[in-house]
Amino acid sequence: MADKLERMLQLVGDFFDVKNDPDQLSVNEEAMEKLNKIHPACMSEYNEGDGPIVWILLIPTTEAIMKRFLKKEITETQLLNETPLNTNYDAIYLCSASVLPEYRRKGLAMKVGQEAISKIMEDHKIKALFYWSFSPEGQALAEKASKELKLPLYKR
Repeated sequence: MADKLERMLQLVGDFFDVKNDPDQLSVNEEAMEKLNKIHPACMSEYNEGDGPIVWILLIPTTEAIMKRFLKKEITETQLLNETPLNTNYDAIYLCSASVLPEYRRKGLAMKVGQEAISKIMEDHKIKALFYWSFSPEGQALAEKASKELKLPLYKR
C-alpha cells in the first residue's frame, strides 16, 4: 500500500509542482477538511486494496466564483476558500485527476470522475463544469466528462 501511495504523492508533487506555483491549491489537511465539508465526493479515489491508483479532486462552487476564477481574478486556493459551506452549488471545478502510469488509458479517471460528479449532482443542480488545463490528457478528460454529462465546459 505504501508503495502506490508514495508513488501517487510523488506523481502529484512532480506534475503540479504546487510548492513553486502560488496560484495552485495545496491540498493540505485544512483544504481536505473543507473539501469534505463541501461534499464527500470532492476527493475520490480508485483503490484495489493496495493503495490509490486514481485520485480525482473536484470543487463544487457557485457560478459567481467560477466566473471570477475563469477571469483570473482569484486563484485555486481562493476558489476553495471563498466557496461557502451549506449552500447550493451550480458549478464544479474539475481540479485534478491523477493516475499511476501503468493504469492510464483504461478509463479509470473517467469512471471515478463521473461517479463523483454524479454524487454531487444528486445534492446540487449543477449547470456547468470548468477546468484549468495542465495537460492534453486533462483537457481531453474534461471535454469527455462534459460531453457524457451533457454540461457546458469552461476553460481558464
